[in-house]
Amino acid sequence: MTQIKMHLLVCGGTGCRSSHSELVAKALNESLANHGLDAEAKVVSTGCFGFCEKGPIVKVVPDNTFYVQVNPDDAEEIVKEHVLKGRKVQRLLYLDPEKEKTVSDDRHMTFYKKQIRIALRNCGFIDPENIDEYIARDGYSALAKCLTEFTPQQVIDIIKKSGLRGRGGGGFPTGLKWEITSRVQADQKYVICNADEGDPGAFMDRSILEGDPHSVIEAMAINGYCTGASKGLVYIRAEYPLAIKRLQIAIDQARKYGLLGENIFGTGFNFDIELRYGAGAFVCGEETALIHSMEGKRGEPTFKPPFPSEHGYLGKPSNVNNVETYANVPVIILKGPEWFASIGTEKSKGTKVFALAGKVNNVGLIEVPMGITLREVIFEIGGGIKGGKEFKAVQTGGPSGGCLTARHLDTPIDYDNLLAAGSMMGSGGMIVMDEDDCMVSIAKFYLEFTVEESCGKCSPCRIGNKRLHEILEKICKGEGTMEDLEKLKNLSQVIKDTSLCGLGQTSPNPVLSTLENFWDEYVEHVVDKKCRAGVCKSLMKYTIDQEACVGCTACARACPVNAISGERKQPHTINQSICIKCGACMEKCKFNAVLLQ
Repeated sequence: MTQIKMHLLVCGGTGCRSSHSELVAKALNESLANHGLDAEAKVVSTGCFGFCEKGPIVKVVPDNTFYVQVNPDDAEEIVKEHVLKGRKVQRLLYLDPEKEKTVSDDRHMTFYKKQIRIALRNCGFIDPENIDEYIARDGYSALAKCLTEFTPQQVIDIIKKSGLRGRGGGGFPTGLKWEITSRVQADQKYVICNADEGDPGAFMDRSILEGDPHSVIEAMAINGYCTGASKGLVYIRAEYPLAIKRLQIAIDQARKYGLLGENIFGTGFNFDIELRYGAGAFVCGEETALIHSMEGKRGEPTFKPPFPSEHGYLGKPSNVNNVETYANVPVIILKGPEWFASIGTEKSKGTKVFALAGKVNNVGLIEVPMGITLREVIFEIGGGIKGGKEFKAVQTGGPSGGCLTARHLDTPIDYDNLLAAGSMMGSGGMIVMDEDDCMVSIAKFYLEFTVEESCGKCSPCRIGNKRLHEILEKICKGEGTMEDLEKLKNLSQVIKDTSLCGLGQTSPNPVLSTLENFWDEYVEHVVDKKCRAGVCKSLMKYTIDQEACVGCTACARACPVNAISGERKQPHTINQSICIKCGACMEKCKFNAVLLQ
């Protein structure tokens, strides 16, 4: 039997698949077969590598060569040059923009240098649809260790000692939550995985489930052992078809291997997992709303206490953690709580996965130690701002977070520091903005999302956020007053103080943080009727410089609504009552005569 000497790992996450990475894998397999190399080299479709900006990605091991932006047409050259002759395909290697030279492996890329992959440890390394590959990387060893060497309380003590906090946004100590559930007496308990990832631009949980579903399954079983639960439920949004497919395959494989079901490892411990689908409601990320949705009820939150740990799914004690939280558990058991606690800060241990997006060069999925600064993430891992533009703000925590400025760039990223700065960790969304973004418009965008996603159960959120949005719309149209800015502040605080759940309590954060950090932009919109970024169309005004205009008529011919008039070789004018502010005139003018005010 010929031994496999080389593996070609092809990113099979949703991001790269949208760029046809599955066709790359198919082309590589066909080329290997054509050259008679399919017995020596194997193509493996993995989870997300994280470097989404440069996908599709192909990584060749064992020499660790990292190819970026690979097309199906490149497959033949990779096989002929690299697999057959041992020569790297230089044109497909990553080009370091600072050093202006190619980098052949990810260990020397600035994108990966400061990352520590714990929750993402297997993503991009294993075939997520092959349980044997997970087992080969110590998969299910943590479950075996817990069932055969530790009591449930000893396992809980390990999680408590590690300092692991919930990665879903609240940051509640994971071990303490498990302990509370374990102490409640009931004939039936449930372990729930919250995979309802709803933040705009966030794809952390999806990527873990697509790349390493067994780590979540194993952790849920460990949770069940600790809390006395025999049933697990994964609440996942139906918009994640690939994650659902791979998670179901993993569950079926675990059952076949006796790692789910009855009498696991011959210890008498029974535990199994089912999937429950959500319809994409953002509010169902809140644990009580999530539970109601799983019960077939309207996805609305309820006042706490009682907490789900005491009265959850079907009225039974239920432990709810999100995907990333579970993904950390097996490695904590195997490497020890001291190892995990040595990473991060005093009150925020370990690492955090972020979906880095927006106006940054290196968009992707990153996992960094707690305590790293925003500057390191944006300008080192993220490669700085696209097009050499000026950094303006970064939104952390999704719609519930705040917009931080350049003066916050040296803020260490952890739960407490982000809260102190006026934002929050959230589940891990991080959107970078540049000088072309209007912060008033950004606040309005997040309010639009919140208004749409509010369940409507409580008046402060249902009505208050609608009024906030109306005020912001008024300001963006140039109809706002200074009194409106005071109303924004006061109403935001009332909504925070009186809303029922976390959605309403945090929904004004984008408004309050932009008011705090970009007050001058709000004043410009209200007093000067001006949007410096040129985003708010109602405040934009195109005019023609009468001295610079030569009357070439290019602008008039480009105008879709005939708002420009004037004789040939005479200065033209723009009828402001007709102009739709599309900018076509400015694009066509070769004499810089069209001005934007």
